[in-house]
Amino acid sequence: MDVTVFSTKAYDRRFLNEANGAVGSPHRLRYLEPRLTLESAPLAGGETAICVFVNDVLDRAVLEVLAAGGTRMIALRSAGFNHVDLAAAAALGLSVGRVPAYSPDAVAEHTVGLILALNRKIHRAYARVREGNFALEGLLGFDLRGRTVGIIGAGKIGLAVARIMAGFGCKVLAYDPEPPLDLTRTGADTVILDELLTRSDIVSLHCPLTPDTRHLIDAQALARMKQGVMLINTGRGALVDTGALIEGLKTGRIGYLGLDVYEEEGDLFFEDLSDQILLDDLFARLLTFPNVLITGHQAFFTADAMQAIAATTIDNLSRFATEGLPRHPVTMAAPPRSDSGASIS
Repeated sequence: MDVTVFSTKAYDRRFLNEANGAVGSPHRLRYLEPRLTLESAPLAGGETAICVFVNDVLDRAVLEVLAAGGTRMIALRSAGFNHVDLAAAAALGLSVGRVPAYSPDAVAEHTVGLILALNRKIHRAYARVREGNFALEGLLGFDLRGRTVGIIGAGKIGLAVARIMAGFGCKVLAYDPEPPLDLTRTGADTVILDELLTRSDIVSLHCPLTPDTRHLIDAQALARMKQGVMLINTGRGALVDTGALIEGLKTGRIGYLGLDVYEEEGDLFFEDLSDQILLDDLFARLLTFPNVLITGHQAFFTADAMQAIAATTIDNLSRFATEGLPRHPVTMAAPPRSDSGASIS
């Protein structure tokens, strides 16, 4: 099957080529570096399927161009699908397949890495030592043992974070509208959202982005948190109100902020912009705070996860080629589980 792959980097080509070469009937993959937008959508013309990533645009206008050009299947290299207009896809006869799980440990371990780095100021200490500054002032941290960690979204990634933080001796609280049965095995207590916000020293987000969770963490939610709380988001950028985060940092309500995602990341992440001026004023403001650590949507980025993503993506394409439906379809009737909005998740 002919497939146009958008938003590709060298690592995408490597892992997709390896997975494609391992199947009996390899697909013809055509790699494009640009993101999928209304302007680039015609580049997929004449090919049966496209393959896209988290910052590609799949609104009704783009989907109409794709359908008119002959596209019938959209393979997502992600678990989250909040960037896809599923109603329009269904109306246009487009099948959508996703990667429901790849390596929850990858995102969970990155989350814990952010917690440790922020707490012990490892990022600041690294920069200091390289400049010959070995002073300890400003690097004071706290013991994780005995602290309360609140996890919003108890899907596979949230559960993995719960297990790791319990291993540090933390008290773990979890909020999920549909908590999984194995949540108690992690030692976490299921609580309502308000209790989690008021009791937690560390709050970590692992829920999908839906209309109900957009700006879940806003000024009102921050007001219920402890003064100096640590907030971590490796889920989706729009789970938090960036303007409210900045105000929370200015007042000290947020004592530590770790982000692997950003609500306007589409024009920033996955690109080398080191020789350009950042035009996003809110993002630039975040970078001025010494207690903020931002990574560029890399929580998913391990060899294990990339292999799993590529294998599932190729499997979705192969199943569509032979049976007309991807192995892991996304439909309007299938709402995401709480780990589906995770870092590529």
